[in-house]
Amino acid sequence: MKSPALHYTGCEEHQYEPHFLDACFLCQRPLGHNSDIFMYRGNTPFCSQECRQEQIEMDETNERKWKLSSSKRSSKNRTKTETPTKETDTNKAVRTGTVAVS
Repeated sequence: MKSPALHYTGCEEHQYEPHFLDACFLCQRPLGHNSDIFMYRGNTPFCSQECRQEQIEMDETNERKWKLSSSKRSSKNRTKTETPTKETDTNKAVRTGTVAVS
């Protein structure tokens, strides 16, 4: 009789390679063949709604941090480009003389 692991891979001659639906992405608990699997972002399996929700919250936190840091970087770049440097100031042509305003 074939062992479940060898039958699962479809080839008895090769060693068993884990499948992405074998264990919960977060807590690594084995996923039963007759139990519910909670999916997130296409191909990420979880053993429970709680594990999936914890991953969702971690992803949202990381996205907020990334957006905040990228907005800080872009605002620093804008102030650097808006502030003229001494090199560009010395290359400007300046007219001197009297200006009459009426």
